[in-house]
Amino acid sequence: MAFMRAEDAISGKLGRAFATIDGNVEEMMYLKNIEATADKKKVEVPVLGMTGDQHKAGGWAGTGSCTVYYVTSKFRQLMLEYIKTGKDIYVDILIENEDPTSSVGKQTTILKGVNFDSVIMAKLDVESETLDEELSFTYNDVDMPNLFRPLA
Repeated sequence: MAFMRAEDAISGKLGRAFATIDGNVEEMMYLKNIEATADKKKVEVPVLGMTGDQHKAGGWAGTGSCTVYYVTSKFRQLMLEYIKTGKDIYVDILIENEDPTSSVGKQTTILKGVNFDSVIMAKLDVESETLDEELSFTYNDVDMPNLFRPLA
């Protein structure tokens, strides 16, 4: 029986993320965490002669959230542009997982058409040693140009 080796577990600290905003690539060094989910939308299919419904995939929706240190005004600028002009901004976020100790290599995921739901415009907190903010978002497409190698 084969087992996964402990050294193949991917460290959550060893990765990088980049945002492409209006053609400019910015390293997201202020990122604490990010998670994106693709949820299938299913439709119910009633079938004659069955008491229950069957289900068929009928699309998908991309959602996610991230927590960032409160050290950049970039997200507030994007929201401010929308507030003042009505022009919404869509960005791409590239996420790399690469732990040099692991034998599985690098995985690269590109979230396309990321649109933030809400942004904290100002924040103070006398009980926090560092300020952060959580951002929820949707995305329209995803690519994975690099995949982890299968475990041996």
